[in-house]
Amino acid sequence: MKQPHSKIRPLFISLSVLLFVSLTGCWSSHEIEEQSLGIGLAFDKGLKSKIEKELSKKGEGYTKKDLITSTFQIITPQVASSSTKQSGPSQKSYINISQTGDSVLQMIREFSLEREQALTSHHMKVIVISESLAKSYDLEQLLDENLRDNDFRPSCVVLISKGRAKSTLETKTAGEIPAFRLVGILDNTFRTSRILPPMPLFKLESKLHSESSFLLQNVDSVNGEVKFAGASVIDGKTHKMKGFLNEEELEGVTWITGKGKGGVVKSFDKKTGQLMVYEVETMKSTIKPRVKGNNISFDVNIESEGRLAENWVVSGDPFKNEFLKKSEKSAEKEVKRLVRNSLEKMQKEYRVDVAGFGNRLRIENPKLWMKVKKDWDQTFSEIPINYNVKLTIKDYGTSGGTKK
Repeated sequence: MKQPHSKIRPLFISLSVLLFVSLTGCWSSHEIEEQSLGIGLAFDKGLKSKIEKELSKKGEGYTKKDLITSTFQIITPQVASSSTKQSGPSQKSYINISQTGDSVLQMIREFSLEREQALTSHHMKVIVISESLAKSYDLEQLLDENLRDNDFRPSCVVLISKGRAKSTLETKTAGEIPAFRLVGILDNTFRTSRILPPMPLFKLESKLHSESSFLLQNVDSVNGEVKFAGASVIDGKTHKMKGFLNEEELEGVTWITGKGKGGVVKSFDKKTGQLMVYEVETMKSTIKPRVKGNNISFDVNIESEGRLAENWVVSGDPFKNEFLKKSEKSAEKEVKRLVRNSLEKMQKEYRVDVAGFGNRLRIENPKLWMKVKKDWDQTFSEIPINYNVKLTIKDYGTSGGTKK
């Protein structure tokens, strides 16, 4: 008599064979050695490369207008592996390649005529747009291909460059990858109030569709070195760059929005003229709209707790409440100056709201917002804004007592 399990075994073997056949692996995959991984992208006003100039002289090339130069920063397994085996100031861990034209997608496809590896954008970290280009073109049009293409991650951040954007993707430091460096600087918001929260593609798209004015972080570059310096003002109607906030004006906007995670406030003792430095540990701001009939105003209440991080006042004793209060008042005065200057720039010079006042009105009074949103930037430029600043020193380090 046959055992029951003798009938099950052939069936089990047949199913196993079928399962093995169906496990075909990643049939649509490509070997990593065959890929050029795009990690950074710079947009500048059109500037032909040497090979493009030569082709133009010969009457060759394709029909286009030389409006935009796209520069891709790529890393390949060959470049990455060679950079670990070799050393020296000239050794790079990346390659920058450029194309000039009037179609972003067409420029990307042109790389296929020059390189054997396929260019992919799945790991793109940052897009840098030159100031001259941002003033000339609608950002929604300029970034249309990047917003549509699912190869670009929505988390890819966007920056503005005062000079040529391509320069921000260069470095003289061996082993350093410029695109990663730019993204890494964005993580330093806990150290300074002069860096905006990152503006990834998905957030930028919503800003453009909202028709509200906003800021993009500005980056400067000189000889392979970069610095985040101020912010570009993007007009909500035209989607073009309208102006520029310097570092202190950007700092003032950060205090108004309360989105800072750190930073310092440098002030001077009124009696001695000596330096005192307040370091931010927490920052909070509330923007409250006030509506009376057709009249709109705003109250901004700013609060912060921090520490007395540096004190040059010889006669000042941090252990005494009197001196701490004087230090707080001195720092508050400086923050008020920063806020005042930022509001002056927004309301009087550029006539745009880039600090979220309109959004607070939309939330708290949606009916009124529907009436004023069409010409909000103009309305905002004429609205009274009151502000109050309260800083509290909770820590003054381990140094105290009257200095002699």
